[in-house]
Amino acid sequence: MAGKTFAEKIFGADKGSIVFASPDIILSHDNTSSIYSTFKKMGGTVLANPDALLITLDHNAPPTNSKLANDYQSIREFVEKFGIRKFHDAGDGICHQLMSHYAKPKMIIVGSDSHTSTAGAYNAFAAGIDRTETAGLWKQGETWFRVPETMKITLTGKLAKGIFAKDLALWIIGMIGSSGADYMSIEYHGDGVKSLSISDRMVLANLASEMGAKNAVFPADEVLEKHFGYTPEGLWADADAIYFKEILIDLGQVFPVVAAPHHVDNVKAVSEVQGIKIHQALIGTCTNGRLQDLREAAAVLKGLKVPKFMQLQVIPASKDIFLQAMKEGLIEIFMESGANVLASSCGPCLGTGQGIPADNVNVISTANRNFKGRMGNNTSNIYLASPATVAISAIKGEITDPRGIKSNDKYPYHAPQSATVDIKEGEDRFAEGTWNYADVDNLNTDQMFAGNLTYNVQSSEPEKIMPYLFKGFDDSFTDRVKAGDIIVAGANFGCGSSREHPAVGLAFAGIKAVICKSVNRIFYRSAVNQGLPIILVPEAVDAYRQGDKVHIDFEKGMVLIGSQSYSFAPLPSKLMEIFEAKGLVNYVRNK
Repeated sequence: MAGKTFAEKIFGADKGSIVFASPDIILSHDNTSSIYSTFKKMGGTVLANPDALLITLDHNAPPTNSKLANDYQSIREFVEKFGIRKFHDAGDGICHQLMSHYAKPKMIIVGSDSHTSTAGAYNAFAAGIDRTETAGLWKQGETWFRVPETMKITLTGKLAKGIFAKDLALWIIGMIGSSGADYMSIEYHGDGVKSLSISDRMVLANLASEMGAKNAVFPADEVLEKHFGYTPEGLWADADAIYFKEILIDLGQVFPVVAAPHHVDNVKAVSEVQGIKIHQALIGTCTNGRLQDLREAAAVLKGLKVPKFMQLQVIPASKDIFLQAMKEGLIEIFMESGANVLASSCGPCLGTGQGIPADNVNVISTANRNFKGRMGNNTSNIYLASPATVAISAIKGEITDPRGIKSNDKYPYHAPQSATVDIKEGEDRFAEGTWNYADVDNLNTDQMFAGNLTYNVQSSEPEKIMPYLFKGFDDSFTDRVKAGDIIVAGANFGCGSSREHPAVGLAFAGIKAVICKSVNRIFYRSAVNQGLPIILVPEAVDAYRQGDKVHIDFEKGMVLIGSQSYSFAPLPSKLMEIFEAKGLVNYVRNK
């Protein structure tokens, strides 16, 4: 009998199995007020396991308008009413950093945020879900998981001076593409893992979401033991476990890289983009706002000043980190360099809070996404890099190598690069009841529903989502879509954030189905939860031409494009119950 992977062991089932489990921690943040509304629609009055809830106020902290302030107040009232003990108010920090106080080996952790995977640094299974599913968990205490295939990444050696975990994470994303680990669990193995701190591991686990992965996990080794101050009882894969794919990386071969606009897998050596003018820089976020990151940035900035008109924002990931950075003199270094040090929050990463870029400016950031419009301005260009690269680039006013050299590095991998498809004004993508996005891979949640609207429009209010659905991508969509329409799209449909607004809006609009080559795993869950069918038939997408009539037979599992038929696998029976109930809210309420 073959050995088991970490994921197979934690769920006690083989890959591909559908299992139900009760998570140890259920994370939510500013979206808690929307989740509570959905919980009540489900008939919820009592929490199944209040001790499992971890609630933080972080994405818009402190709130920037009265609507958000009222949401925050309603969350505080909810916390008090139900006696939630794991609660962090605005200013305490970003949810994924605060999770470090609670995550332990062998835990199952879910959260209504795509970067919940960060907690895999602690030998936990941690994955993002959507708001509706979170509400269902509040009421029922359990949810479904499909046991994922696993990718094994073996690391040897150690990173050279001036090379950081962010470089390694982007290196991997460039190797495999933004959907290269679609729906997979990623395990990090090898002697090189021992050279990575907990902060480094959090960076890699955080960015698993940008590889399409369900989760990423590290062993409960001596590094974790030192962090906890005791020997944790961990869980790990068997030596003879079977993997979907294996990758070997010599850490000594990694050099500084960036993710260029407008996709995380558009990876280039710093030397390939060196000299590009920068107008704004951001150091922080759940990816790189830890003390180690601030120390790296401060080491570069000490005694130097950013040029006139350069905007440099620094955002510590938590209040504890902020206080320690003050004690170490890091905050003084930042402010003397000309940086603005902001309260611990997500801030401009998703286009909320302070630090939104101006039109047509180039931004270099330590964040995790660089989609067009991600930071709240559809015309800005975002480069992702390590804290050291961001810091030196802010000082020089252009993208600069943190090693202080000019090299001729060439990023060696050429995975299929994601392209941004712009639908021009007047271009008609609709015919015969079908929206033609067959040429659009990586149609992301920011294109479907802008991040800066996420907390101004609740996902429990679908009629308020509609005016903004697909705005900035296909401006004609929201005014013309009607019940029974079909969407045909490319690969990695719905990648990006865990926000469920797009799925809610599409289901409310009456979209009969989305036919695509592949789908982001969180969006897939959201679609099921809203009763929106997602059908994976790559050959049908390739065959489709605008104007073709498209027919779907759900019972037979068939898609007809003109006269040609294509088969697809129906949903598992337990998920069909949710689908047939027209979504998880009705399913849970009926139960």
